[in-house]
Amino acid sequence: MKDISWDLYQHFLAVARHGGLAGAAEAMSVSSATMGRKILELETLAGEVYFLRSQAGYELNARGQALLTALLEMEGAARKVAATHGASTSFSRIRITAGTWNTLFMTDHIGLICTETDPFLIDFNVTEERARLAHREADLGIRAVQPDEPNLAAQKLPDVCYGIYRARNARVPESRWVAISEEQAVSAYLRWPHHNRKASIALTASRPTTMRDLIVSGAGYGVLPCICGEREAGLESVDLVPELGHEQWLVMNQDDRHRPDIRTVITRIVKLFKRHADIVSGGRG
Repeated sequence: MKDISWDLYQHFLAVARHGGLAGAAEAMSVSSATMGRKILELETLAGEVYFLRSQAGYELNARGQALLTALLEMEGAARKVAATHGASTSFSRIRITAGTWNTLFMTDHIGLICTETDPFLIDFNVTEERARLAHREADLGIRAVQPDEPNLAAQKLPDVCYGIYRARNARVPESRWVAISEEQAVSAYLRWPHHNRKASIALTASRPTTMRDLIVSGAGYGVLPCICGEREAGLESVDLVPELGHEQWLVMNQDDRHRPDIRTVITRIVKLFKRHADIVSGGRG
C-alpha cells in the first residue's frame, strides 16, 4: 500500500458519515465530483473497495467499516491530545470575531462551518465593537464597512437590514419600548431607540440577547437586525428601519486568507450567509 494522505481519509470519513457524496461534499465545501474522485483515489491507493454504491447512496462494506473504526480511534486520540496540549497539536485554531447576532447565526449552523473531520478548531469572540484584524487579533471578522487597511482583504456578505419587532400575537402598548442601556449602545441600531423613542423606553438591558428576550416576553417594542428577528418564532415584524441598513464584509488578513484552513472557513461562511440572504437582508418568506 502506498502512503495515503490524511486528506483522503477526511473525505472517506465525510462520505461514511453522510452516507453519500452530496452531503459529504457540502460538509467539505467541494463538489460531488471531487468527492467521488477522492474516494476512488483512496480505494485505488489502498487496493480496496470500501463502499457499496447504489442509487440510494454509499454504504460501507466490511472493509470500509473496519477502516472507519480505525480512523475514529485515531481521530479520538488526536482530539484528546489537542485538548491536553492545545497549540502543540496539528489542529489549528481559527479565531472569528463578530457581533452577537452574526455569531448566533453561525453557531446555529456550526455544522456547516466546522465539522468533526476538520483539522482545525473555531474560537468565537463576540463583540459589538469593530472587529480588529490589522495586527492578527483575529483570523476572520465581520464588519459593516469594507476594510481600508492595506494588509486586509474582504469578501462581500449580504447587506444587513433592521426592523421594529414585538412579541408575536401579543397586545403590546406602542408607548413601551425596550433598549440597550445608553452607555452600552455602541451600534447605530442600539442607539436608534434613544434617538427616536427615548421617552417611551420602559426597560433597558446591558446585553442585546437580554433585550431580545424582553421583546419576546411582550415587555415592549424594540429594534433588532432581521437576522435575529426573522428567525425568532416569538417575534413579529412591525416595520423595517431602512436608514439603519448597511453593507457587511467578511474580513481577513491578506496573507493568511490563502491558508487551507482559513480558506475553507471563508468559503463556508460566505456560502452560509448567501444561502440565507433573504433573512439577513430583511426578506419575507
